Amino acid sequence: METLQVRDFWNNALRDLGKIGVAYIMITVGAWLVFMILIPQLIMLDYSFRPMLALRDIGGPKDVWTLKNYLVFFTNKLHMAIFFKTIWSSLIVTSAALAICYPIAFYLAKVARGGKVGLLMLGLIIPYWINELLRLFAWQIILADSGIMNQLLIFLGIIADPINFRAGNGAVVLGMTYAYILFMVFPIYNVMESLDRNQLDAARDLGASWLRIHRKIVIPYAKPGIAVGCTMTFMLAAGTVAAPQLLGSPSSFWFTQVINTNFECANWNQGAAYATLLMLLCMIFMFIMLKIFKVGLKELTQ
Repeated sequence: METLQVRDFWNNALRDLGKIGVAYIMITVGAWLVFMILIPQLIMLDYSFRPMLALRDIGGPKDVWTLKNYLVFFTNKLHMAIFFKTIWSSLIVTSAALAICYPIAFYLAKVARGGKVGLLMLGLIIPYWINELLRLFAWQIILADSGIMNQLLIFLGIIADPINFRAGNGAVVLGMTYAYILFMVFPIYNVMESLDRNQLDAARDLGASWLRIHRKIVIPYAKPGIAVGCTMTFMLAAGTVAAPQLLGSPSSFWFTQVINTNFECANWNQGAAYATLLMLLCMIFMFIMLKIFKVGLKELTQ
């Protein structure tokens, strides 16, 4: 069956694009994968296994592969603490985004009708026409000691002195949850949209509660979209640099900032090792999501 589907795909592609068009697409995609993904990753991996040396020693007898850069991580308790705090905070961002986006996606896919869907979609997309840095600066203004939130709370008499919202990870988590909402809502919406509404109506007519309908019908059906949304949101949250720098405090230092500091200090080898560790963790998280939701790689690409 799969062989026939692949054959039909290529036959349709050849008919619509011709041999030259198909060859152009294959060469372009192959070049992008090789030169923009594979080679840079291999270079970074090579750097991560080599010691930091002076230019005159590179290529000499001292320039050999070693695990020293990785061992530094396991012996540096501060970096390990920052790493696990980053992972934990990224999981919170992912969970918060899922809790917010699941009902939005369901409403767009199965409740809203006609022009209302377009208006709601526009309302979701328009804020993201603005650069991410500008959106983070807006949150910085909102959460500052003299910002909009503190002024409102003081005006309402709820607090007497400004609250430092940027202490800890709260502001960073809030800013990232907002920044990555679209990466969660659209994969879930795309899957839910194809769910037959008659199944929901039939379950409702048989007396099932909305909670049971979602637990037994909607969530199992939307598993591929939820897995994609969670994976994308987690990877973006774990790999961000701008949000912790703009919304965080010294106590909310992110692991990507440690990586960035190493590269800024010209210690590319240590930075590459830390970046590789973060990449491996994101890959592990992806496979954990696939396992939890019992979704295969093939289902994610459909």
